[in-house]
Amino acid sequence: MADLAPQSVPTPPPGPALATREALRRTARWRRQIFAVTWIAYAGFYFVRQAFSVAKLGILDDPLVNGVLTEQVLGVLDAVYLAAYAAGQFLWGMWADRFGPRVVVAGGMVGAVVAACAMGLSSAVLVFGGAMVVQGLAQSAGWAPLCKNMGSFFPVRERGRALGVWSSNYAFGGLAAPPFLGWWAYEVFGSWHAAFFAGAVTLAVVLAVFLVFQRNTPQDVGLPDPNRTDEEPAAAGEAAPPRRRALSLYKEALRDRMVLTLGAAYFLLKPARYAILLWGPVIVSRQLPEVGKVGATLIPVAFGVAGVLAPILIGWVSDTVFRSRRVPPCVLALLLLTVALALFMPLTATGSAVVMIAVLAVIGLAVYAADAMISCVAAVDFGSAGGAGTAAGLVNGCGSVGAILGGLLPGFLSGTTLFYGFAAAALLAGLLMLPQWNRLPAAAS
Repeated sequence: MADLAPQSVPTPPPGPALATREALRRTARWRRQIFAVTWIAYAGFYFVRQAFSVAKLGILDDPLVNGVLTEQVLGVLDAVYLAAYAAGQFLWGMWADRFGPRVVVAGGMVGAVVAACAMGLSSAVLVFGGAMVVQGLAQSAGWAPLCKNMGSFFPVRERGRALGVWSSNYAFGGLAAPPFLGWWAYEVFGSWHAAFFAGAVTLAVVLAVFLVFQRNTPQDVGLPDPNRTDEEPAAAGEAAPPRRRALSLYKEALRDRMVLTLGAAYFLLKPARYAILLWGPVIVSRQLPEVGKVGATLIPVAFGVAGVLAPILIGWVSDTVFRSRRVPPCVLALLLLTVALALFMPLTATGSAVVMIAVLAVIGLAVYAADAMISCVAAVDFGSAGGAGTAAGLVNGCGSVGAILGGLLPGFLSGTTLFYGFAAAALLAGLLMLPQWNRLPAAAS
């Protein structure tokens, strides 16, 4: 009868298929989480970045400050900000490679909030100048580290689509922040100072979300590196690679011809985008004086709306049509941009608002497509595994130097000279990238 007694049967361990499904589920969840929190993080930076643009309207109408903070002074402050932003791009990508994106991005958000509060509390030129330097350095801590963060969680074969959709964050931020800040400043509080405080509070909330939900790498949550090949299995208990010196990271990036090509192309591309961002209403008003100030402000929205869609489109094309080759869609976008910029003045001379909207939409589609692919997807792809942040920072630093020209040149050149010059620069950028047509990232080869 003893044989009839119930026996204790051990539960078999989960099979490989179950373990694999669980790993895939966790991987998918963390990818969604990192995508969302980093997208929100970079869009959040714009709610402080755009505060100065919104506040300008009130500053120039405020008799207490407009005798000191004149249009010329505000223009110089813009240039100070852009110069600090360019300098920071060369620095923070490397720091993200050495210390991780989390500490760099969080530090940038704190700096941006502090600078915005300083500008909201004071109207002294020296305070504004110092705050703009801090703001430029703080804002530049966002892009390259967050691109590296995204690249760590997504394999090369999916990065075009993932980073393409993700890159819609800056176009969205540029569209959503001004009306949001303007409503708080001029409808709720009736003061330009409120634009800075509204932006600071918004980014502070984003910072709290970022600190709770962000992680630097899949390994931080017990997941494998998505770009490790089967021939390079991770050893059990593998230690994290040692931090590399800043000089070695930069030497490696500067020796890479592809990284240098991307930097040169981005320098040539960025002036056109920033000229329309910073001077769009003025350009429209010069070509279509009959639309008035409101119309001149609304028409450039077509440029931004197309900019939201462009990274999604080019990311999908680069992954599916060109099989992770990033150069062909860039070259095609630059060719379209060259044609649109060259035809801008002749077409808009017709005086048609519809034509102006259409041309700005095409320019926005082309410039944002090439911008997102060069500054994010390709920069991360062609940087080394441990130096993706440095590569992205170097490429974006070159572009940010070009952005300074985009802010300055429209004030000194005629529209015809300006747009033909931008068209020539876009064509040259395409020609620089053309020899790399079939180049693939190492991890995709």
